[in-house]
Amino acid sequence: MSKPSQQNSTPGVNGISVIHTQAHASGLQQVPQLVPAGPGGGGKAAAPSKQSKKSSPMDRNSDEYRQRRERNNMAVKKSRLKSKQKAQDTLQRVNQLKEENERLEAKIKLLTKELSVLKDLFLEHAHNLADNVQPISTESTATDSSGSGQ
Repeated sequence: MSKPSQQNSTPGVNGISVIHTQAHASGLQQVPQLVPAGPGGGGKAAAPSKQSKKSSPMDRNSDEYRQRRERNNMAVKKSRLKSKQKAQDTLQRVNQLKEENERLEAKIKLLTKELSVLKDLFLEHAHNLADNVQPISTESTATDSSGSGQ
């Protein structure tokens, strides 16, 4: 083939690693390689909004700070109440399903007993029918035909 092709990129934005691809002279294999973007080692980059907040710390006595804390506290309280309600609902549903399961198991036991009784009655009836039916034997047929010929 012709000369080997190489793709090199400049380091990415916000410390994101860049993939460099090299094609060998044979053209059969391309090997991507991860290269760190910057000298810092490529840690997580902070969001732009977070950077501006950290650069100028809020005054704890300001009204804006108090409003943010109050809203945050309300949000946390709401989240905790929601989580607690969800846990209570789940527990109630579990108890409801346990009761239903117990009822169904009792019904299974009852139906199993009923089936056993009916099965025994059926087998007893079938046995009685078998005892009442006269089996046709070859002896009685032979004596009947020879006795009628006399």
